[in-house]
Amino acid sequence: MEIHQLNSFLAVAEELHFGRAAQRLHIAQPPLSRTIRQLERDLGATLFDRNTRSVRLTPAGEALLGPARDVLNACRLAELAVASAGRGLTGRIRIGFAGASSHLYVGRLVKLVREHHPGVEFELHSSAYARESLNKVLDKTLDVGMVRWMSPTPGVDSMVIAQEQLVIALPNDHPLAGEESIRMGDLAGDAWVTLPAEPGSVLRDALIKIADDAGFYPRIVQTVPDSWSVMALVAAEVGCSLTLASVETSMANPGVVFRPLRDSPPPLDLRLVWRRGDDSPLLREILKVAKMALLEPGGAHAAAPEM
Repeated sequence: MEIHQLNSFLAVAEELHFGRAAQRLHIAQPPLSRTIRQLERDLGATLFDRNTRSVRLTPAGEALLGPARDVLNACRLAELAVASAGRGLTGRIRIGFAGASSHLYVGRLVKLVREHHPGVEFELHSSAYARESLNKVLDKTLDVGMVRWMSPTPGVDSMVIAQEQLVIALPNDHPLAGEESIRMGDLAGDAWVTLPAEPGSVLRDALIKIADDAGFYPRIVQTVPDSWSVMALVAAEVGCSLTLASVETSMANPGVVFRPLRDSPPPLDLRLVWRRGDDSPLLREILKVAKMALLEPGGAHAAAPEM
């Protein structure tokens, strides 16, 4: 089998019409028909049942469909890898991220970059707090961090890749669980579960600020090291928690309901950060891919880099 034969086969298999397949391939129909007949002779099998009215895949054609796509995709990846190597866009990139809700965005970023530059390898580092990733970017242990912060950090540049809405996580039998949205002041008498009071604990800091704006100080009854544990304690009716809307997607718990705040606090920015002055071609390409293609689940486009 030759690559052009597989391209021709896939065009006919997806169009189920020789005329449209020929137009898609920018060739005349007779050469396409000859290519398909030659492929069938080479394989010793009929790939299409065709008559003047219709074209259908035979069982042999169905069996070839997946492998043909795999071969052509492997060829495309090989071409991309060679092209990336020619531009110096190979190697390893070390990415740090903080918080369980960042997993979604890390996966998207890795997938997007590998689609464009399959020769790139990724080394991923998870931490509990943004400050850990920021420090590792600054000391050159990491190349890129995916973090949230309440105030800028000297020595790094950043780019907003998503804006995430804050929501309240409640036990599913909480008196306010049936409401479409909740006022923060209505939770003044509730217990709260949070992450520890560490530098860079953005959600805990946001909880205290939003509660203060509503006229009370939150009664924090338990702190735990990660969002999975927070949701487990909310489900166990230990308390409520302020969290991110993306947590509902990434770690749904049948004992927890998520409700927006009626007084709608500003969303938190999720940023890519990198060392100021780092002019690595690979880093620049990753930032370019992120800027063009990373999207917030709600549809907000990435913002321009802040230099």
